[in-house]
Amino acid sequence: MVIRAPRVYRPQADTWLLARALRGLPVLHGGRVLDVCAGTGVLALAAAQAGARSVTAVDVSRSALASTWLNCRLRGVAVELLHGDFASALRLPRFDVVLANPPYVPAELGTGRGGALAWDAGPDGRSVLDRLCDTLPDLLTERGVGLIVHSALSDPERSVRQLRERGADARVVAGGIVPFGPVMRARAGWLAARGFITPGQRYEELVVIRVDRTSSRVVGDPA
Repeated sequence: MVIRAPRVYRPQADTWLLARALRGLPVLHGGRVLDVCAGTGVLALAAAQAGARSVTAVDVSRSALASTWLNCRLRGVAVELLHGDFASALRLPRFDVVLANPPYVPAELGTGRGGALAWDAGPDGRSVLDRLCDTLPDLLTERGVGLIVHSALSDPERSVRQLRERGADARVVAGGIVPFGPVMRARAGWLAARGFITPGQRYEELVVIRVDRTSSRVVGDPA
């Protein structure tokens, strides 16, 4: 059972897709892991159970961090909590693995409030993704690996291109088709009118992008 405070993102298809993708990463065993937009901390737990040496969870929601702490505590997993935007993790030592399930749902009114902070991401769904793609390579160790999950509605090709422009190797490594959840169903008409989906569409494709950092290629590294 996962404990979830009010207005904290409920683990669902994107969470489980990312959890499956992280299994088998060689750098995970004995590595330092950062869970970005941690929510309930399910991915931090999955990383710890797969052999991570340490896990850090970052979220802008204090309720999410409380949920993460409690879920980890109940399972005997030590977790470092960081309140704020993922960029705040830049002041920490780099990580071997970065896991990210950021907000990515296109939203007519821009970024969300309350629980909607976990999914609303501006008119094109990229208000968080663009910043994450610019920042993530700098969070990784030389052989570090990042995994980002988001909807195909939010332009995975753009994410891959931005990450490559930062000098990292990026590619889609997993995906799946899932039915719309309550949020997507509620705004299906608006999404169709904006061209994100076809009229009557009630499913979306999820993708996982893998990011491999090569320190000598990442723009902005010290000499």
